[in-house]
Amino acid sequence: MKKPYTPALLFLLVIFAQISFNSCNQVSKADSLPKPAIIEVKAKPAEVSIPAPAPKETVAYDTTDYNNRMLAMSNYDSTGKWPVKSPYPLPGAIFPYNRVIAFYGNLYSTRMGILGEIPKDSMFKKLQEEVDAWQAADPSVKTLPALHYIAATAQASPGKGGKHRLRMPFHQIDTIMDWAEQINALVFVDIQVGHSTVKEEVPALEKYLQLPNVHLGIDPEFSMKNGEKPGSKIGTFTAADINDAIDFLAELVRKNNLPPKVLVVHRFTQGMVTEYEKIKTVPEVQVVMDMDGFGDKILKKSTYSRYIYKEPVQFTGFKLFYKNDTKTASGMFTPEELLKLTPKPIYIQYQ
Repeated sequence: MKKPYTPALLFLLVIFAQISFNSCNQVSKADSLPKPAIIEVKAKPAEVSIPAPAPKETVAYDTTDYNNRMLAMSNYDSTGKWPVKSPYPLPGAIFPYNRVIAFYGNLYSTRMGILGEIPKDSMFKKLQEEVDAWQAADPSVKTLPALHYIAATAQASPGKGGKHRLRMPFHQIDTIMDWAEQINALVFVDIQVGHSTVKEEVPALEKYLQLPNVHLGIDPEFSMKNGEKPGSKIGTFTAADINDAIDFLAELVRKNNLPPKVLVVHRFTQGMVTEYEKIKTVPEVQVVMDMDGFGDKILKKSTYSRYIYKEPVQFTGFKLFYKNDTKTASGMFTPEELLKLTPKPIYIQYQ
């Protein structure tokens, strides 16, 4: 990761960079679990312009290049939904300059994902193969490896404190940090809150999140607001829950002079995220809405259309399941197929 810009360097860069401001906005709604309505790539229109800028601020990089990359990421969507109007990020932002390819899981379980399912060296090799495949499919965007680790897992039993969640020991997270350093990968720490809250769980990971290469994932599927047992039904986050995470990360970035953090929010139903239009976009945090369902390709495209495309927040992700997706007749998506989606997912997670 790049070192954060010092105030002095940022001042000099600002003097030599004439900058304005710009970006994109949000719309719409949909419904339900399996996941219906395909997105087709639209032909590149003759005239596409980035939406009007948000509030003014000065940034020390080429905003024209940023705007062009955002348009390309949107697959030149002609509806006005994409790219989303939001503040320019602070210098050192991961998106839209890079695509992240993440392996997801937990070291205590071989059933929660590829991270923890197979031996470390085999996992490294497989991750590099996926990174290379994505880099070949889209050379315009640098592809970065990541380890996406479930740092708090939802539990059927109440456990100590009755929160229905289990925080992983720091020594296990330290192992993931060490592995990531070996392959120059990003780290995502992910939380399943159970009967707890985002506001309570995210600060427990501050010692990791204050590092420049560590980012956050939050999973509404296991946020049980009415006392249900995790796994008995699909949970939910409000925009306020997600904004709690954004506020915490933004303050960390400001306090520690860090490049922007990435926040990944998992989603595969209408009810998993409510009031999406109230989710904040700020220069310190880049929000990814990650299509998290498994199944047939048509159903997955449909979910992406209904809950990710039609309810724009900022950036998008797509989750692929080595086991569950490959059980279907259509098989697992290839990078080339996913790059035809509108918008192109910028974060890809393999479980």
